[in-house]
Amino acid sequence: MASPQIRHVAVHLLTPLLMCLGMGLAYLGAFHQPEPNHLAVAVVGDSPQVKVLAQTLKDKGGNALDVITVPTRDDAVNQLRHRDLAGAYVPDAQHPELLVAKAGSDTTAMAVELVFDQVATNQGVPLTTTDVTTPSSGDPTAQGIFFLLVALSIGSYGSVAAIGAAGAGLSMRIRALIGLVTSLAVSLIGAALAGPIFHVVGHDLAAVWAMGWLYSAGIIFVGIGLHTFLKRWTTLVMMVLFVMLNFTSSGGVYSPWLQNDFFGTLHRFWNGAGFVEGARGLLYFDGAGFGSRLAALFAWFAAGVALMMIAALAEKRAAAKELESPVEAEAEMEETVGV
Repeated sequence: MASPQIRHVAVHLLTPLLMCLGMGLAYLGAFHQPEPNHLAVAVVGDSPQVKVLAQTLKDKGGNALDVITVPTRDDAVNQLRHRDLAGAYVPDAQHPELLVAKAGSDTTAMAVELVFDQVATNQGVPLTTTDVTTPSSGDPTAQGIFFLLVALSIGSYGSVAAIGAAGAGLSMRIRALIGLVTSLAVSLIGAALAGPIFHVVGHDLAAVWAMGWLYSAGIIFVGIGLHTFLKRWTTLVMMVLFVMLNFTSSGGVYSPWLQNDFFGTLHRFWNGAGFVEGARGLLYFDGAGFGSRLAALFAWFAAGVALMMIAALAEKRAAAKELESPVEAEAEMEETVGV
């Protein structure tokens, strides 16, 4: 009598155990040992000494550093503002200066400082660091956008189990409408937290809210579409897509310049990176890179719509669709979610 119950418990425990393994692999794989990976830096000037310094850094850095020279300080600032550089060193016999953009990534700025602190120390002069960006008053490290991403993500993928299980008897069109309204609620909560409550977003709050709605809707639509095929395993797959691979590649903690190539590649098109980097570009870099990041969010939204359409066709073609029992639906909605 106890054996079937034990097997039932064991099957239900499989999901959190796989979550544990996946979270450990993803988070430790992405964050346990940050080190420069083609960190783009510049030395300002066109003298022979500048070229020698740049070549020396390139030779010593290997694949860790991509070193170029730029003719003027203004050119360096411009490339930092366009997010082409992580930092730029302005040599001076008495007062060398390091230019960084902390709003793009505070941890990347720290890595750049470590590189050029050593250069200034070897010259025996103090190094002055200048931040060319101005983070908002409520987000001095510019990492608040990442934590907003976390809140939006949890609200989004956590809603999928409820919509998929409790709404299994509803038409796909109704589930999609519920998902759209849910994503609106999630985005409004995020906007309230990021704006008037914590002042993470100092301007363009409406645009950040719209991005949050698009981001949330994309996640929920993907989840609703997947639920038709995956059922109770949807929660695990959503965790893989929108936590394990999403948070780690978003650039919120470490930029691709401090991660391995796997997470750096995901950063180019994953939806979390689309939201984080799109919001940063809008808020701190005069819109640099905003268009491509917005396109990524629309692509994920479109993928979610396509999945729901495929799922709707699959449901219609099912000769005899067995509805989930209330007990199964209840068990699915009680799946633990976490970050």
